[in-house]
Formats: sequence, C-alpha cells, structure tokens
Amino acid sequence: MAFKFAIALTGGIATGKSTVASLLALNGMRVIDADAISHKILDDSHSWVEETFGSEYVKNYKVDRALLGNMIFSNPDAKKILEDFLHPKIRGEIEKQSIKQDSFKFPYLIDIPLFFENGAYDIKESVVVYTPSDVQLERFMKRNGYSKEESLKRVASQMPIDEKKQKATWIIDNSKNLKHLQQEVEEFVEKIKGIYL
Repeated sequence: MAFKFAIALTGGIATGKSTVASLLALNGMRVIDADAISHKILDDSHSWVEETFGSEYVKNYKVDRALLGNMIFSNPDAKKILEDFLHPKIRGEIEKQSIKQDSFKFPYLIDIPLFFENGAYDIKESVVVYTPSDVQLERFMKRNGYSKEESLKRVASQMPIDEKKQKATWIIDNSKNLKHLQQEVEEFVEKIKGIYL
C-alpha cells in the first residue's frame, strides 16, 4: 500500500512550493514532485495532445504548456478532458514512487499542488506553504507577467490559501524573505525528525 509515510506538500500558485521542495531536499528530506511527473507524462503524451487539442500546442515533440494552459483555463470542458487523461497516469507514477519510499519507513513529501482540491490521495498529514493572498497575487503577476485579471483567474481556480492553511497539519510561512523561509523549513524538518527518530 502506498502513502504510509507520506506527507503532502501543498500550497497555492506562487506561494513558493517549489522553493520549499528544494530546501527540504537540501535538508535531507526526500520529495516526490507531482509537477515534474505531470510535465514528463504530458510531454510523453504529445501526440495525444496534438490529436485532442490541435498541433499548435506541440512544438518539437514537446507540449507548449503555457499555450495549452491559457486555453485550458478558459475552457472547462477541455480542462476536464486533459485532467481525466492525465490524473490516473500521474497518480500511478506517484503511487509507484511512494511504495518505494515507504520501504525506508521514514516520512517523505509528495509535492501535490491540488492536494485539497482533488482529494485524490489518502494521505493523512500535510504541510502548506503559506503566503497571504495579496502577496501571492503580487508574486504571481511578477513571476508570470500576466495581467491582474488573468492572475486573479488563475489564483481563483484553486482553493483559497487561507482555507488550505486551516486544513494543514503543519504550516511553512513564506510571507517574508528567503532567509526566513530557510529557517521555517529547518524548523519543520526538526519537528519531523523529532516525531519519527
């Protein structure tokens, strides 16, 4: 059975989840990255994307994720088709990696962006990378260069970050600078070691 020692690592768009995943790995924690898995599966499925959505979404045997993303976010039917195709494949790969990680009998993290939204994973504990929603919006606009309207649409496609914060077992606060974030990650790792070692 998968997920025995798993902790879901989640957050919102532009709350700094990828940075936290890297910092956790630097602090000796093992991390399964659902985004990296989904990117690989999407690229491996480029011919399906071409047949389903059109050749303009594929360039040099790779899916143009930005272009596909823009279309998906304004078309709920297309979003559902893509998710129905991708999610079982992503889940299968995550489960496979999870079973391997469980054999070490020590917690590891699975970076799942939509952990609370989809409720697809039977994982008891979670850590949320938290940023206040105004800071989240500002960071997203700066990072992606989208308009405020487009950015709000993307952020609104997920559960509000404050709601995720309420549901989390642990919180890593990313409202300040990188030094503060490093400290938060180190404290979290110490807590986990304290529980399991």
